[in-house]
Amino acid sequence: MYAPYVPTPLETVRRMLSVAEVGSEDVVYDLGCGDGRVLVMAVEEFGAKKAVGYEISGQICRIALSEVLRHGLGDKIRVIIGDLFEANLAEASVITLYLNPSANERLKPKLEREARMGARVVSRNFAVVGWRTVRKEYFDVSTLYLYRIPEAFAGEK
Repeated sequence: MYAPYVPTPLETVRRMLSVAEVGSEDVVYDLGCGDGRVLVMAVEEFGAKKAVGYEISGQICRIALSEVLRHGLGDKIRVIIGDLFEANLAEASVITLYLNPSANERLKPKLEREARMGARVVSRNFAVVGWRTVRKEYFDVSTLYLYRIPEAFAGEK
């Protein structure tokens, strides 16, 4: 397990998406999407053109799917029951994370290889160690880390 299921408060979700400057041209990926709240808010409030969530727990994924349908967003949001490490990140312009430090560390090479140029990665509470932030913000009881690909790691090797 990469993180226990702990829903992010809606105001924190809103702040994460705001920090990432989500807009109408964005495709938002939430890795470990839980109940789908990031996906729904990205599309409904921020006007993202598409959102995709990966959730390994079938039970929690079913909750996310029902939320998507309840909001009438089945045409703009996909929820995939699967391992986030198997996600194809090529179309993502924004990637949101609320994973534990070891999961972030394991995910780092995948992000470096697969995330497209200019993609923004926003992580709640846990930094991607070794990456340079574009912005670090304290919000409520959370710390939000914003990175831009490839500036976050360029010249790191």
